[in-house]
Amino acid sequence: MSEALVATQAPGASVAPGASGARQFWRRLRTQRAALVAAAVVALLVLVALAAPLLTALEGQDPTTYHPALVDSARGGVPVGSLGGISGDHWLGVEPQTGRDLFARLVYGARVSLGVALAATVVQVLIGVVVGVTAALGSQWVDQLLSRLTDIIVALPLMIMALALLSIVPSDFPRPVLVALVIGLIGWGTIAKITRAQTLTLKGLDYVSAARLSGWSTWRIARRELLPGLAAPVITYAALLVPINITVEAALSFLGVGVKPPTPSWGQMLTAADVWYQAAPQYLLLPAGALFVTVLALTLLGDGIRVALDPRAASRLRVGTGRKREAKA
Repeated sequence: MSEALVATQAPGASVAPGASGARQFWRRLRTQRAALVAAAVVALLVLVALAAPLLTALEGQDPTTYHPALVDSARGGVPVGSLGGISGDHWLGVEPQTGRDLFARLVYGARVSLGVALAATVVQVLIGVVVGVTAALGSQWVDQLLSRLTDIIVALPLMIMALALLSIVPSDFPRPVLVALVIGLIGWGTIAKITRAQTLTLKGLDYVSAARLSGWSTWRIARRELLPGLAAPVITYAALLVPINITVEAALSFLGVGVKPPTPSWGQMLTAADVWYQAAPQYLLLPAGALFVTVLALTLLGDGIRVALDPRAASRLRVGTGRKREAKA
Protein backbone atom coordinates (compact mmCIF):
# COMPACT_ATOMS: atom_id res chain seq x y z
CA MET A 1 0.00 0.00 0.00
CA SER A 2 1.19 3.50 -0.72
CA GLU A 3 2.86 5.43 2.07
CA ALA A 4 0.52 8.29 1.21
CA LEU A 5 -2.50 6.09 2.00
CA VAL A 6 -0.89 4.55 5.07
CA ALA A 7 -0.40 8.00 6.53
CA THR A 8 -4.16 8.65 6.29
CA GLN A 9 -5.19 5.44 8.07
CA ALA A 10 -6.89 5.65 11.43
CA PRO A 11 -4.68 5.20 14.48
CA GLY A 12 -4.40 1.59 15.49
CA ALA A 13 -5.12 0.27 11.99
CA SER A 14 -2.85 -2.65 11.25
CA VAL A 15 -0.70 -2.81 8.16
CA ALA A 16 0.46 -6.16 6.83
CA PRO A 17 4.23 -6.51 7.03
CA GLY A 18 6.19 -6.48 3.81
CA ALA A 19 7.55 -9.91 4.54
CA SER A 20 4.08 -11.48 4.32
CA GLY A 21 4.21 -11.43 0.53
CA ALA A 22 7.46 -13.39 0.56
CA ARG A 23 6.03 -15.92 3.00
CA GLN A 24 2.98 -16.43 0.81
CA PHE A 25 5.20 -16.87 -2.22
CA TRP A 26 7.31 -19.58 -0.55
CA ARG A 27 4.19 -21.31 0.80
CA ARG A 28 2.65 -21.46 -2.68
CA LEU A 29 5.92 -22.57 -4.25
CA ARG A 30 6.31 -25.41 -1.74
CA THR A 31 3.01 -26.88 -2.90
CA GLN A 32 4.40 -27.48 -6.39
CA ARG A 33 6.54 -30.60 -6.36
CA ALA A 34 7.75 -30.22 -9.93
CA ALA A 35 9.02 -26.71 -9.20
CA LEU A 36 10.79 -27.87 -6.02
CA VAL A 37 12.53 -30.72 -7.84
CA ALA A 38 13.50 -28.30 -10.62
CA ALA A 39 14.86 -25.84 -8.05
CA ALA A 40 16.97 -28.59 -6.50
CA VAL A 41 18.34 -29.55 -9.93
CA VAL A 42 19.14 -25.92 -10.76
CA ALA A 43 20.84 -25.45 -7.39
CA LEU A 44 22.92 -28.57 -8.00
CA LEU A 45 23.94 -27.35 -11.47
CA VAL A 46 24.94 -23.96 -10.10
CA LEU A 47 26.93 -25.64 -7.32
CA VAL A 48 28.72 -27.85 -9.86
CA ALA A 49 29.53 -24.82 -12.01
CA LEU A 50 30.90 -22.84 -9.06
CA ALA A 51 32.87 -25.81 -7.74
CA ALA A 52 34.32 -26.77 -11.14
CA PRO A 53 37.95 -26.09 -10.09
CA LEU A 54 37.53 -28.18 -6.95
CA LEU A 55 35.83 -31.06 -8.78
CA THR A 56 38.47 -31.22 -11.51
CA ALA A 57 41.23 -30.98 -8.91
CA LEU A 58 39.63 -33.93 -7.12
CA GLU A 59 39.67 -35.86 -10.37
CA GLY A 60 43.21 -34.69 -11.08
CA GLN A 61 42.44 -33.31 -14.55
CA ASP A 62 41.82 -30.00 -16.29
CA PRO A 63 39.73 -29.05 -19.35
CA THR A 64 42.57 -28.04 -21.70
CA THR A 65 45.36 -30.63 -21.32
CA TYR A 66 45.75 -32.99 -24.28
CA HIS A 67 46.28 -36.71 -23.74
CA PRO A 68 47.32 -38.10 -27.15
CA ALA A 69 48.16 -41.49 -25.64
CA LEU A 70 44.49 -42.01 -24.75
CA VAL A 71 43.22 -41.85 -28.36
CA ASP A 72 43.84 -44.28 -31.20
CA SER A 73 45.31 -42.25 -34.05
CA ALA A 74 45.07 -45.24 -36.41
CA ARG A 75 41.28 -45.14 -36.05
CA GLY A 76 41.00 -41.39 -36.50
CA GLY A 77 41.33 -40.41 -32.85
CA VAL A 78 38.75 -42.68 -31.21
CA PRO A 79 39.28 -42.92 -27.42
CA VAL A 80 41.15 -46.01 -26.28
CA GLY A 81 39.26 -48.35 -23.99
CA SER A 82 35.61 -49.07 -23.35
CA LEU A 83 32.87 -46.43 -22.98
CA GLY A 84 34.98 -43.67 -24.46
CA GLY A 85 37.98 -44.17 -22.21
CA ILE A 86 36.21 -44.07 -18.84
CA SER A 87 38.64 -44.86 -16.02
CA GLY A 88 39.56 -43.87 -12.51
CA ASP A 89 41.55 -40.93 -13.91
CA HIS A 90 38.89 -39.89 -16.41
CA TRP A 91 35.44 -40.28 -14.88
CA LEU A 92 33.45 -39.63 -18.06
CA GLY A 93 36.06 -40.60 -20.62
CA VAL A 94 38.09 -38.41 -22.93
CA GLU A 95 37.44 -36.27 -25.97
CA PRO A 96 38.09 -37.87 -29.39
CA GLN A 97 41.23 -36.74 -31.24
CA THR A 98 42.54 -34.58 -28.38
CA GLY A 99 42.11 -36.82 -25.32
CA ARG A 100 40.98 -33.92 -23.16
CA ASP A 101 39.03 -34.96 -20.08
CA LEU A 102 35.27 -34.89 -20.69
CA PHE A 103 34.26 -34.45 -17.05
CA ALA A 104 36.45 -31.37 -16.70
CA ARG A 105 35.14 -29.86 -19.92
CA LEU A 106 31.55 -30.60 -18.95
CA VAL A 107 31.69 -28.92 -15.53
CA TYR A 108 33.65 -25.95 -16.85
CA GLY A 109 31.17 -25.75 -19.73
CA ALA A 110 28.40 -25.40 -17.16
CA ARG A 111 30.11 -22.26 -15.87
CA VAL A 112 30.14 -20.71 -19.33
CA SER A 113 26.63 -21.74 -20.37
CA LEU A 114 24.94 -20.76 -17.09
CA GLY A 115 27.05 -17.63 -16.65
CA VAL A 116 26.34 -16.33 -20.14
CA ALA A 117 22.60 -17.03 -19.80
CA LEU A 118 22.31 -15.35 -16.39
CA ALA A 119 24.37 -12.31 -17.45
CA ALA A 120 22.32 -11.90 -20.64
CA THR A 121 19.10 -12.13 -18.61
CA VAL A 122 20.29 -9.40 -16.22
CA VAL A 123 21.08 -7.11 -19.17
CA GLN A 124 17.69 -7.81 -20.76
CA VAL A 125 15.80 -7.14 -17.52
CA LEU A 126 17.66 -3.91 -16.74
CA ILE A 127 17.19 -2.43 -20.20
CA GLY A 128 13.63 -3.70 -20.56
CA VAL A 129 12.44 -2.36 -17.20
CA VAL A 130 14.07 1.06 -17.73
CA VAL A 131 12.65 1.44 -21.24
CA GLY A 132 9.21 0.13 -20.28
CA VAL A 133 8.80 2.32 -17.19
CA THR A 134 10.17 5.39 -18.98
CA ALA A 135 7.78 4.88 -21.89
CA ALA A 136 4.77 4.48 -19.58
CA LEU A 137 5.59 7.46 -17.36
CA GLY A 138 6.99 9.78 -20.02
CA SER A 139 5.23 12.17 -22.35
CA GLN A 140 3.32 10.98 -25.38
CA TRP A 141 6.32 11.78 -27.59
CA VAL A 142 8.68 9.75 -25.37
CA ASP A 143 6.19 6.88 -25.25
CA GLN A 144 5.83 6.78 -29.02
CA LEU A 145 9.59 6.95 -29.58
CA LEU A 146 10.44 4.18 -27.11
CA SER A 147 7.51 2.02 -28.22
CA ARG A 148 8.63 2.16 -31.86
CA LEU A 149 12.20 1.37 -30.81
CA THR A 150 10.91 -1.61 -28.83
CA ASP A 151 8.90 -2.80 -31.84
CA ILE A 152 12.06 -2.70 -33.95
CA ILE A 153 14.02 -4.68 -31.37
CA VAL A 154 11.27 -7.30 -31.12
CA ALA A 155 11.09 -7.61 -34.91
CA LEU A 156 14.84 -8.14 -35.28
CA PRO A 157 15.79 -11.80 -35.83
CA LEU A 158 17.87 -12.60 -32.76
CA MET A 159 20.06 -15.31 -34.25
CA ILE A 160 20.86 -13.40 -37.46
CA MET A 161 21.71 -10.19 -35.61
CA ALA A 162 23.82 -12.08 -33.08
CA LEU A 163 25.67 -13.88 -35.86
CA ALA A 164 26.39 -10.57 -37.58
CA LEU A 165 27.58 -8.79 -34.44
CA LEU A 166 29.70 -11.66 -33.14
CA SER A 167 31.43 -12.10 -36.49
CA ILE A 168 32.72 -8.51 -36.68
CA VAL A 169 34.00 -8.09 -33.12
CA PRO A 170 37.79 -8.62 -32.70
CA SER A 171 38.70 -12.08 -31.48
CA ASP A 172 40.71 -10.76 -28.51
CA PHE A 173 37.51 -9.54 -26.80
CA PRO A 174 36.44 -11.99 -24.03
CA ARG A 175 34.01 -14.22 -25.86
CA PRO A 176 31.66 -15.22 -23.01
CA VAL A 177 31.23 -11.56 -22.06
CA LEU A 178 30.61 -10.63 -25.68
CA VAL A 179 28.00 -13.36 -26.18
CA ALA A 180 26.15 -12.29 -23.02
CA LEU A 181 26.15 -8.64 -24.09
CA VAL A 182 24.96 -9.40 -27.61
CA ILE A 183 22.10 -11.63 -26.42
CA GLY A 184 21.12 -9.06 -23.77
CA LEU A 185 21.25 -6.04 -26.07
CA ILE A 186 19.12 -7.70 -28.73
CA GLY A 187 16.60 -9.56 -26.57
CA TRP A 188 15.13 -6.93 -24.22
CA GLY A 189 12.15 -5.93 -26.38
CA THR A 190 9.54 -8.33 -24.99
CA ILE A 191 10.22 -7.54 -21.36
CA ALA A 192 10.04 -3.82 -22.18
CA LYS A 193 6.57 -4.35 -23.65
CA ILE A 194 5.47 -6.32 -20.57
CA THR A 195 6.84 -3.65 -18.23
CA ARG A 196 5.18 -0.81 -20.12
CA ALA A 197 1.78 -2.52 -20.18
CA GLN A 198 1.94 -3.37 -16.46
CA THR A 199 3.10 0.15 -15.55
CA LEU A 200 0.20 1.69 -17.47
CA THR A 201 -2.16 -0.55 -15.47
CA LEU A 202 -0.59 0.37 -12.14
CA LYS A 203 -0.72 4.11 -12.93
CA GLY A 204 -4.50 4.05 -12.67
CA LEU A 205 -4.66 2.46 -9.22
CA ASP A 206 -5.73 4.44 -6.18
CA TYR A 207 -2.51 4.21 -4.21
CA VAL A 208 -0.49 5.57 -7.14
CA SER A 209 -2.97 8.42 -7.59
CA ALA A 210 -2.72 9.17 -3.86
CA ALA A 211 1.06 9.32 -4.11
CA ARG A 212 0.81 11.67 -7.06
CA LEU A 213 -1.64 13.95 -5.20
CA SER A 214 0.73 13.97 -2.23
CA GLY A 215 3.30 15.72 -4.41
CA TRP A 216 5.69 12.85 -4.93
CA SER A 217 8.02 13.09 -7.90
CA THR A 218 7.71 10.71 -10.83
CA TRP A 219 10.97 8.99 -9.88
CA ARG A 220 9.83 8.48 -6.28
CA ILE A 221 6.47 7.07 -7.43
CA ALA A 222 8.24 4.70 -9.79
CA ARG A 223 10.70 3.56 -7.13
CA ARG A 224 8.30 3.27 -4.18
CA GLU A 225 4.99 2.29 -5.82
CA LEU A 226 5.48 0.94 -9.34
CA LEU A 227 8.63 -1.19 -9.11
CA PRO A 228 7.24 -3.41 -6.29
CA GLY A 229 4.15 -4.01 -8.42
CA LEU A 230 6.33 -4.90 -11.40
CA ALA A 231 8.34 -7.47 -9.45
CA ALA A 232 6.01 -10.42 -10.10
CA PRO A 233 5.77 -10.19 -13.92
CA VAL A 234 9.43 -9.23 -14.31
CA ILE A 235 10.71 -12.07 -12.12
CA THR A 236 8.39 -14.52 -13.84
CA TYR A 237 9.53 -13.58 -17.33
CA ALA A 238 13.19 -13.43 -16.26
CA ALA A 239 12.96 -16.99 -14.92
CA LEU A 240 11.69 -18.12 -18.32
CA LEU A 241 14.36 -16.11 -20.16
CA VAL A 242 17.27 -18.02 -18.62
CA PRO A 243 16.60 -21.35 -20.40
CA ILE A 244 15.96 -19.47 -23.66
CA ASN A 245 19.32 -17.72 -23.34
CA ILE A 246 21.07 -21.01 -22.59
CA THR A 247 19.65 -22.40 -25.82
CA VAL A 248 20.69 -19.30 -27.78
CA GLU A 249 24.24 -19.48 -26.42
CA ALA A 250 24.46 -23.15 -27.30
CA ALA A 251 23.16 -22.45 -30.81
CA LEU A 252 25.66 -19.64 -31.36
CA SER A 253 28.53 -21.79 -30.14
CA PHE A 254 27.30 -24.66 -32.30
CA LEU A 255 27.37 -22.33 -35.33
CA GLY A 256 30.95 -21.36 -34.52
CA VAL A 257 30.45 -17.71 -33.51
CA GLY A 258 29.91 -18.18 -29.80
CA VAL A 259 32.48 -19.32 -27.26
CA LYS A 260 35.72 -20.25 -28.97
CA PRO A 261 38.01 -23.22 -28.18
CA PRO A 262 39.75 -24.09 -25.95
CA THR A 263 37.16 -22.51 -23.61
CA PRO A 264 34.64 -25.29 -22.95
CA SER A 265 30.96 -24.68 -23.58
CA TRP A 266 28.15 -27.18 -24.00
CA GLY A 267 27.25 -25.70 -27.37
CA GLN A 268 30.88 -25.64 -28.47
CA MET A 269 31.25 -29.30 -27.40
CA LEU A 270 28.23 -30.21 -29.53
CA THR A 271 29.86 -28.51 -32.50
CA ALA A 272 32.80 -30.89 -32.41
CA ALA A 273 30.70 -33.93 -31.45
CA ASP A 274 28.41 -34.07 -34.47
CA VAL A 275 30.74 -36.42 -36.38
CA TRP A 276 31.48 -38.69 -33.41
CA TYR A 277 27.98 -39.86 -32.46
CA GLN A 278 28.73 -43.41 -33.64
CA ALA A 279 32.39 -43.87 -32.65
CA ALA A 280 32.13 -41.99 -29.32
CA PRO A 281 28.42 -41.40 -28.50
CA GLN A 282 29.11 -40.13 -24.98
CA TYR A 283 30.89 -37.12 -26.48
CA LEU A 284 27.55 -36.05 -27.97
CA LEU A 285 25.17 -37.36 -25.32
CA LEU A 286 26.85 -35.75 -22.29
CA PRO A 287 26.60 -32.06 -23.33
CA ALA A 288 23.24 -32.65 -25.05
CA GLY A 289 21.88 -34.31 -21.90
CA ALA A 290 23.23 -31.52 -19.71
CA LEU A 291 21.55 -28.93 -21.91
CA PHE A 292 18.26 -30.82 -21.89
CA VAL A 293 18.18 -31.26 -18.11
CA THR A 294 19.16 -27.62 -17.48
CA VAL A 295 16.61 -26.13 -19.85
CA LEU A 296 13.85 -28.44 -18.58
CA ALA A 297 14.61 -27.67 -14.92
CA LEU A 298 14.73 -23.91 -15.50
CA THR A 299 11.49 -24.01 -17.48
CA LEU A 300 9.70 -25.94 -14.72
CA LEU A 301 11.09 -23.58 -12.09
CA GLY A 302 9.98 -20.56 -14.10
CA ASP A 303 6.49 -22.00 -14.39
CA GLY A 304 6.40 -22.64 -10.65
CA ILE A 305 7.50 -19.08 -9.89
CA ARG A 306 4.80 -17.76 -12.21
CA VAL A 307 2.08 -19.72 -10.42
CA ALA A 308 3.42 -18.84 -6.95
CA LEU A 309 3.48 -15.13 -7.75
CA ASP A 310 0.03 -15.26 -9.34
CA PRO A 311 -2.01 -17.99 -7.58
CA ARG A 312 -5.03 -17.26 -9.79
CA ALA A 313 -3.17 -18.57 -12.83
CA ALA A 314 -3.35 -22.32 -13.37
CA SER A 315 -0.05 -24.02 -14.07
CA ARG A 316 0.50 -24.89 -17.70
CA LEU A 317 1.66 -28.29 -16.50
CA ARG A 318 -1.83 -29.04 -15.15
CA VAL A 319 -3.91 -27.91 -18.11
CA GLY A 320 -6.63 -30.50 -18.69
CA THR A 321 -6.06 -32.28 -15.39
CA GLY A 322 -9.25 -30.93 -13.88
CA ARG A 323 -11.30 -32.01 -16.86
CA LYS A 324 -9.86 -35.53 -16.73
CA ARG A 325 -10.74 -35.81 -13.04
CA GLU A 326 -14.27 -34.58 -13.69
CA ALA A 327 -14.65 -37.10 -16.52
CA LYS A 328 -13.49 -39.93 -14.26
CA ALA A 329 -15.87 -38.83 -11.53
